[in-house]
Amino acid sequence: MNQTTPPAHRSTERSRGIVRWLLMSAGCVAVTLAVVGIFVPGLPTTPLLLLSSWLFYRSSRRLRIALLRSRLGGRIRNYERRGGMTLRQRLWALALMTVMVTLSCTLFISSTTVRIIVAVAGLVGCIVVGFVVPSAKSE
Repeated sequence: MNQTTPPAHRSTERSRGIVRWLLMSAGCVAVTLAVVGIFVPGLPTTPLLLLSSWLFYRSSRRLRIALLRSRLGGRIRNYERRGGMTLRQRLWALALMTVMVTLSCTLFISSTTVRIIVAVAGLVGCIVVGFVVPSAKSE
């Protein structure tokens, strides 16, 4: 009986490994952007954390558990438990994004190009939080 793996099976294993590596890498990028989003207006933290959680779910149980146990993991656990953001969380996120984008564009950024980029990123963040992220089920 031949114990070697058929060439087609080796190719499938290799492509699965590549996909897994790509998903893990994308998850790490999403976590990094989520952390940056805590400080940069317009970059939605919660949707990026949810994306990273999903990417880790598909690629690395260890990284997903580490993310859920981190300080940022509470947002993901609450979101998963409730099935979305509460109205209060949504309004709070929209208000904070609006205030931070406005302050950044009027007081801290001198370049018109950068102001436009920050304003557009803030608008996209507000659209995502306002219309894409689902509303939480009432408890």
